[in-house]
Parts: sequence; structure tokens; C-alpha cells
Amino acid sequence: MKNRVLSLLYFLIGIIAIILLDQPSFYPGFIAKSLIIPVLMILFFVNFNSLSNRLHLYMFTALFFSWAGDITLEFTTKNENFFIIGLVCFLIAHLMYLVVFLKTPGENTILSKRVYLLIPVLIYGAGLVSYLYSDLAEMRLPVILYASVILSMLAAAINRKDKVNVASFYMVLTGAILFVISDSAIAVNKFSHHFGSSGIVIMATYIVAQYLIVTGYVYQFRKGEVR
Repeated sequence: MKNRVLSLLYFLIGIIAIILLDQPSFYPGFIAKSLIIPVLMILFFVNFNSLSNRLHLYMFTALFFSWAGDITLEFTTKNENFFIIGLVCFLIAHLMYLVVFLKTPGENTILSKRVYLLIPVLIYGAGLVSYLYSDLAEMRLPVILYASVILSMLAAAINRKDKVNVASFYMVLTGAILFVISDSAIAVNKFSHHFGSSGIVIMATYIVAQYLIVTGYVYQFRKGEVR
């Protein structure tokens, strides 16, 4: 029951944040966006009362830096340096997710038995970087580094196959894919060309991505699930 209420609250706040994207006043949208991840943190704590499990701690750290990134990026319009800070925050969040996915008990097969599953990830990454390359200027190295980390996070999500139950695997994988789409939209919108619905696309995919990753992780620990 608590999960359902918190899930509804999470998406309600997310929808409000999207509606307020184009409002001239800064603070209503800022407040709404700053409340999204804290609700997900509460949902996380409802299911895991302790951070004594190292994977739980890494997950919470990922959520914390996601929240810090959300707040920091809101100030980019006031000072461009905040974009770099936000980028670093999300870089840390993705690294934490990557570690959680790789450290999930079970055999890591992505670089041995299932290396073929990396082909679409590598093709997408190469295509995105090639598309943006000429527009990146001094941001070339940071963006390539960031793209490498988030695509590694996606590969690590694929690597969870057969390590967790089916529901958990597909929820987290879908969340990771949507996160890549959200960050790709940010990169294209900022460095290549601005498209009108960019804010909606970025926020909608991000909100669903974070929810699926966290709830998919929760499903991983549900007893009685068929692996």
C-alpha cells in the first residue's frame, strides 16, 4: 500500500514538474523538480530499512547524486559552470548504478558468453558521439567520458540477465535504456540543435527511468520470484 501511494505521489510530482517546465517563474518548477528524487528515496527506505547492505548503500548514493544533479542543472541558465557540476553528479550516479548491477550476485557473462549483446550498445554510442562530435568543442572529452560511463551502466544492466528474477531484470533494463535516451536528448539539445519538446522528452524519460531502476531493484529482493 505504501509503495502504491509513494509511486502515485512520485509521478504526480513528476507531471507537475513537466507542466512547469516553460513557466517564466523559476522557483515553482525548481521546487517540483527538487522533490522528485526524495520521494523515490522514501520509497527505497520503505522497502529497505537499513543501508547495511553495500548494494543498498550504492543505490542510495546513486539517488543522492541524481538529486544533486537535478538541483545543480536547474542553475545552468544562471551560470554555465553548473552544467559541469551537474554532469559530475550524474556521472557518479551512473557509476554507482554500474557497480550495483555488476556486484549483483551471480556470474557476469556480458564480456564472455553474451558479448554479442554489447553490439547494439556500442553502435548506439558510436553513432551518438559521431553525431555530436563536431559540435562539442571543449566539451568533447567530458561528453565522451560521460557517454562511455552511461553506456557501461546500460551494459551492466544487460549483464543482470539470469542473476535476478525476470521482472527485476526487465524493469531495470528498461530504466537504463530510458536513462540513456534522456541523457542523449540533453546532449543533442544542448550541443547540436534545440528541439521544441526537448524538456518533456528529457524529463519524462528520466522520471520513468529512475522509477524503473529503483523498483526493479526492489523486485530483485522479493522472495518467491522465479529466476
